[in-house]
Amino acid sequence: MGEVEVQALQSVDLDLYAGEFVVLLGPSGSGKSTLLNILGGLDIPSTGSVWFHNWELTHANDRELTKFRRDCVGFIFQFYNLIPSLTARENVALVTELVRHPMKPAEALAMVGLADRLDHFPSQMSGGEQQRVAIARAIAKRPEVLLCDEPTGALDFRTGQLVLEALAQVNQDLGTTTAVITHNAGIAAMADRVITLRSGEVAQIQCNRHKLSPNQLTW
Repeated sequence: MGEVEVQALQSVDLDLYAGEFVVLLGPSGSGKSTLLNILGGLDIPSTGSVWFHNWELTHANDRELTKFRRDCVGFIFQFYNLIPSLTARENVALVTELVRHPMKPAEALAMVGLADRLDHFPSQMSGGEQQRVAIARAIAKRPEVLLCDEPTGALDFRTGQLVLEALAQVNQDLGTTTAVITHNAGIAAMADRVITLRSGEVAQIQCNRHKLSPNQLTW
């Protein structure tokens, strides 16, 4: 930042395993979003390496990273980024037209409990419904990895619970490796593993032997 060097991450060494549900936990400024962007091929680290199966992403060019993001990764952000003039079905279809073996938009929307809202516009849906459309859009291309940046950050408790139930269902039904970043410690109880970041470093990795379902969470 100008003449000031900001070290967002340092000495981070971790593995994500196929089919697991991971929560990346930490306060604002701990490096969670930077780590998620690196995992998703949006950012390249200054040093170190990032591997996806046998593919070293840190040596990939722009075209290869675009292919990785298109074919392998689904992104879900705090703000839904839906196109207001398109229905739920049409918002999801934008993604399905870009990949080789997508779900049908109606199938993806049904997975997140929106089978009866296919032809509604974003302005006709609640915040939780719009976020579930964003989830459907992300999973419709059948990604191996689902990366979620504060997906319940703009939602109230009950609505956030519905969104987390949708994420848990996708993880269970599709076996998609799911990483959710949050500063909310209550959400951590539904994860297979909790990776806590502090000041750009991994401070703790905890395995949940008895993880909770979303409807058991309190936060």
